[in-house]
Amino acid sequence: MTGTVDPTGAVDPDLVEMMDAVFAHYRDIHPGGVVGDAALWRRLDDLGLVRLTGPEESGGSGAGWYEAAELLAAAVRYAVRIPLAEHDLLACWLLQANQMPADSAVRTVCLLDDRGVADDVPWASGADRIVVVWRTGSDYQLAEVAAESLVITAGTNLIGEPRDSVSADPAVLRGVPVAAPVVATLARRSALVRSIQVCAALDRIVQLSVEHATSRVQFGRPLSKFQAIQHLVADIAAEAALARAATEAALTAAVRSDWSAPNLDFLVAVARSCAGQACSVVVRNAHQVHGAMGTTREHRLHEYTRAALAWRSEFGSVHYWDEQVTRGALEAASGGLWSLITG
Repeated sequence: MTGTVDPTGAVDPDLVEMMDAVFAHYRDIHPGGVVGDAALWRRLDDLGLVRLTGPEESGGSGAGWYEAAELLAAAVRYAVRIPLAEHDLLACWLLQANQMPADSAVRTVCLLDDRGVADDVPWASGADRIVVVWRTGSDYQLAEVAAESLVITAGTNLIGEPRDSVSADPAVLRGVPVAAPVVATLARRSALVRSIQVCAALDRIVQLSVEHATSRVQFGRPLSKFQAIQHLVADIAAEAALARAATEAALTAAVRSDWSAPNLDFLVAVARSCAGQACSVVVRNAHQVHGAMGTTREHRLHEYTRAALAWRSEFGSVHYWDEQVTRGALEAASGGLWSLITG
């Protein structure tokens, strides 16, 4: 997301500048990018960014979702892959919601199925501890487990981030009850995290495409002077703006209602649907604008196009979120659709 994701402009510009500076410095030292760098994690911890939204009395920085969204966007802008969202916004939040302590040890979270398996768990193989959730009848249990105590089968997504299979026997885990509404909120938070990251990647793709079109000269004039290129870039910008607007609307509703707005599920679904559909247009058009140059490993375009494509299918596929939007609209019918959209 560009600038601030807070429509009130309340995010401290100096904080945003500091976030950018940290990731920019890191990429200067590691031009190719590193996945899950321990030294960077310590640096971010020293700056209070690892537990950015944690309460101050438990060692956090006491910030909110708008600041966290800026942090995620800054990491995306510099293509730095690190589990900030999974640690702070998901795993540590879940512990905090159940009055359990959380420190800066790298964490992620997973929800076991009936087989005691969770697939495509983000960052499990790079985590110190994993917050495991499983169903017991109509209720849920939660346990924080050392990663080495679980069976983890390593995997990766399209950009090399760990997406692993985690297996556990709930019968031997020492769990505590966790309310079903808390688990539902975890799902919403997870989905919105990916929408924020996708939008940040799309915004960076727009920036790269505009820079390329204005600086690249073909047949004696910049690419930006060709009408076909103008149309491609205009479509990129429009799709990215739509995805960002839908995501900001969902985030604003979530923050203002403390994740309890009656239409929040619909707004999150709209955000994910818009972001997922935008990826198709933005990625295709951006690579057409860049031509063969954009397909090379040396050019940075792929760091954002592949990221957007990878993230849009996590915590729910594009098809799944399209169906949720459709179902919500049909259930609201014509009489309730406007209030569903506006809250």
